[in-house]
Amino acid sequence: MFGSDRMIALDIGASKVVMAEFLVPRARPPQLLNYGIAPLGVEAGAEIDPSAYIATAVRDLMRRQRIRPGPMLMTVSGQAVFPRYVKLPPVTRDKVFQIVQYEAEQNVPFPIDEVVWDYQLISGAEDELNVMLVAVKIENVTKLTDAVQSVGLEPEIVDVAPMALYNTVRYNYPDLAECTMVLDMGARCSNLIFVEEHRIFSRSIPVAGHAMTQELMKEFDLSFEEAEELKHSRGLIGLGGVSTAGADETTERAAKVLRNVVTRLHAEVNRSINFYRSQQGGSPPARVLLTGGASILPHGDTFFRDKLHVPVEYLNPFVNVPVSTSIDAEAAGRDAHLLGEVVGLALRRSLSCPVEVNLMPPDLVAKKVFRKRQPFFVLAAAGVVLILLCWWVYFKRMETMLGSRVTDVQERIEGLRTVSAELEQVLKRRAAVRAQVENLVGLIGLRTRWTEILDGLHGCMLDGMWLTSLQPVVKDGRITHLTVAGRGFVDRLVDTPEASAAEIFRDRLTACPYFGEDTRITRLPPVSSEDFTRQFEVTVALREPMKVR
Repeated sequence: MFGSDRMIALDIGASKVVMAEFLVPRARPPQLLNYGIAPLGVEAGAEIDPSAYIATAVRDLMRRQRIRPGPMLMTVSGQAVFPRYVKLPPVTRDKVFQIVQYEAEQNVPFPIDEVVWDYQLISGAEDELNVMLVAVKIENVTKLTDAVQSVGLEPEIVDVAPMALYNTVRYNYPDLAECTMVLDMGARCSNLIFVEEHRIFSRSIPVAGHAMTQELMKEFDLSFEEAEELKHSRGLIGLGGVSTAGADETTERAAKVLRNVVTRLHAEVNRSINFYRSQQGGSPPARVLLTGGASILPHGDTFFRDKLHVPVEYLNPFVNVPVSTSIDAEAAGRDAHLLGEVVGLALRRSLSCPVEVNLMPPDLVAKKVFRKRQPFFVLAAAGVVLILLCWWVYFKRMETMLGSRVTDVQERIEGLRTVSAELEQVLKRRAAVRAQVENLVGLIGLRTRWTEILDGLHGCMLDGMWLTSLQPVVKDGRITHLTVAGRGFVDRLVDTPEASAAEIFRDRLTACPYFGEDTRITRLPPVSSEDFTRQFEVTVALREPMKVR
């Protein structure tokens, strides 16, 4: 799958960044060559974009540890991921993805096009199929990958921190016969991972190191930095009513505060255990493995051992994973509680792991797909060039073969040019005569049309009526109406009860095939007793407008 024997593992937490360099021979366990831990320099609970802090921390780690860019795998925090566990009926392999996609759309609390998701099949009973869905908002994972890319690294896999821990536990503790619970106490959240046979269940609890710091800030009225210093220098977890031997008042108060926070965490752990047993059919944990930055507070293992009544020890990610002799073994042991995730990433690169999910953002996936296809694009371009070259050779040969013929044709063309010139003159004269003929035909037709129109007007006139003027109305180069004025003898143009003589004339015009419905009386002055003629004016609409020549 991967060609290089060297890789970089990057675990981005809420308060720190862990970077490790591994030697990853194919089908063999990875070897830790180098690692570094750097604080982000931002308060774990602050609602700010940590991208710039992440880029700075990664850049400083690469410079300080002298880590060169290379193939890189990274994790996202379990708090940013939405895990869902779904039971499906047994189906054929070709239908699994469709059903899982439907379940993802139903179970993920965001529109499916706003998240990147993946799934892992988990063996269950014979008549059911267990699926673990993991999803993260695209914008959240894109911010992380963009920050990493800004320092010259490009992730090949974006894993989930709890799943990387799960793979670490499975590889380093292969003989776990009973249920084991991993308690990863980080800065903003604590992750619970249940490891039992082929089951897997994880849950994120928002009670961790940051909650401890906040309570110390309230108790001692300190700033965040001062409370962090107090937690790391004098903090320990009180054991009920037992007084801390030789401790001063500040340490006693801090121990009680930290115990209260861890007691809240224990209550959430109990709820998670009950949920795992009732909903997932799991067994109660027979063993607890502690890990994470907040897990190393003194008496932490004793507290959970007393509360859960099971053996509690710290997770060792290097039981079966070798460490280079160039690394201080004592320092690696002190930092082992922070290296579980990077070991899980290294296992993804060298071996087949029980859980293999990838939450790579779509734009980065598209970029990688395009890069993989670039060789095919180069071959296609080379093919196009080769085809063009073949055509060029073909046309050059055709040019040589047809050279003599072109000369003969050119001579014939010269002879025909004279004929062509004479023919053009004849065609010009022909066009001029045709234009004259068409003009004459148009004039004759127009004259005929006017004769028909005048005949139509006279045919519609009443007895005793005559026309005094006829004026065309021109609009957009076309005669659309005629303004007709006339007179008639009063004694011969007798109005009927239904219509006047002028209206009868108008209606006759409207019925005539030459005139349109828009014909109307525009002037009809009243007649006095002394008048022996009456005037009228009608605007006559032409049914077919006439072009003005």
